Amino acid sequence: MSTEWMSQWWDTLSGAQHVFWGIALFFSVLFVFQFVINLIGFGLDTETDIDADADLDHGANIDPGFAWLSVRGVIAFFTFFGWAGVIVLSKGGPLLWAVVIGLLFGMLAMSLVGYLLYLFGQQTQIGNYHIDEALYHTGEVYLTIPAMKSGTGKIMIQLGNGTREVDAVTEGKSLVNGTLVRVTGILEDTLLLVEELRASPDKTD
Repeated sequence: MSTEWMSQWWDTLSGAQHVFWGIALFFSVLFVFQFVINLIGFGLDTETDIDADADLDHGANIDPGFAWLSVRGVIAFFTFFGWAGVIVLSKGGPLLWAVVIGLLFGMLAMSLVGYLLYLFGQQTQIGNYHIDEALYHTGEVYLTIPAMKSGTGKIMIQLGNGTREVDAVTEGKSLVNGTLVRVTGILEDTLLLVEELRASPDKTD
């Protein structure tokens, strides 16, 4: 009975509605399948992202995950494009409005997916270094470090392929923002011991 009803309902749709319903249903299935696969931890490493590398300040790089064209982005685009068109046509709107609104929602969805992939890539990139690399290197205080290990501040230091923000303490006086420091020890995986970097005294003849 339900099959017969669906067949009759389908026959009442216009050609444009057939197209939008087809797009919406097909890409919705892909969208849900992709979500479930990622949710259970396997992930779909099928990105065909265009190259979007760009240098940031301090030498950090934008991860190429922030790209307009990707498998996830295309699926999101057509999913929202299809459903937006379905809604517009079901409300009696003209085909032109269905296409325009579908494109707007599709582009919005694709942009959002691209941005989320970019954020995920940045978080992944942050972990791509060994804290041991910081030992005896210099950095700059980013958040004031209280004196005598009485609290934790932050420093910016070059690690791996970019500048990182790392927690730090000091055994001496407090170190204010902008102070150059030297890492003298590694207390924990994410905590450095630093001291103020003092300039060498000028030599006199």
